[in-house]
Amino acid sequence: MNGKSAKKGLVPALFAAVTAAILVAAVVSICVGKYSITVDDIRAIFAGKEVDDMTRRVFLTLRLSRTIMAIISGVGLGVAGSVYQIIFKNPLASPDIIGIAGGANLGAAIAIVSVSTSGMFAIASGAFWGGLAAVVCVMLLVKATRSRSTSTYVLAGIVINAISKAIIMALKYFADPENELAAMEYWEMGTFGNTTLSKLLSILPMFLIGLIGILLLRRQIELMSLSDNECRALGVRLKPVRAAVLALSTLMVGSIISVTGLISFAGLIAPHTARLMLCRNNSTTIIMSGMVGAFVVLTADILARVLYSAELPISILTTVIGVPILVYFLCTRGKETA
Repeated sequence: MNGKSAKKGLVPALFAAVTAAILVAAVVSICVGKYSITVDDIRAIFAGKEVDDMTRRVFLTLRLSRTIMAIISGVGLGVAGSVYQIIFKNPLASPDIIGIAGGANLGAAIAIVSVSTSGMFAIASGAFWGGLAAVVCVMLLVKATRSRSTSTYVLAGIVINAISKAIIMALKYFADPENELAAMEYWEMGTFGNTTLSKLLSILPMFLIGLIGILLLRRQIELMSLSDNECRALGVRLKPVRAAVLALSTLMVGSIISVTGLISFAGLIAPHTARLMLCRNNSTTIIMSGMVGAFVVLTADILARVLYSAELPISILTTVIGVPILVYFLCTRGKETA
């Protein structure tokens, strides 16, 4: 067996290992928390056996929906990050690159300060529509420049993010420091603590449309890692495909962060880890990025509940997990260019 076939044989084993890690993390995620649930309780619930009513209620209404939300958040952010890094040909691209995070943050901030009873539904709606509006602005800005370069999308995203941050700073300045300002800051750090089954079900269709659409376009996305001229020569219609990919990514990421708030680094570190594992950057890497993202976010959510008496914001943990990976990537890039 030569080296190439050995690597091909290793890919299924890597997928199996990551799948097993996600399943173990999901079980741990369901078990840990202020109200303890055992593995035997989980087995009994799935087997239809009698368990304590409180245990069943906590499992069905809180832990299961929270764990599923953490998995789909990691999958969505990982897939989106991988897609952005491929189509923008930029290893630092992430869901923030085209202004989704900035727009969602602004939408949530506007909802917090403008709605007198700004519950989670108002904040989630504001975040989703803010992310969608940010991408529309990016597309209009790119169209106004009449440029076909992928770097124009990156620059347009930076512009929209800068405008969003400026407006958010103004809103924070005039916000009520006891209620509105605290809510803005907490939402920016992200949490799964507010996840419920109804919220999960409300965003699931949008998430699935975005994810399935990206998977159906994965071959075209893979070809977009080549130069624009090569893509056109291979029959890829760049403008409509790129617009479709951006729209689907926005639908997926916007639906996630409208419930969880901002989750830092997950969409950046998952693609790098997947590439290090597979030693390639293609449609297989997109799928692996989603799986790695699911494991990273699940692990961060578990740590957020067990490290301190009060639940920590999720972005603190994803940043702590992500920084060593990025340092390793920086060191390996330095050796390659030396």
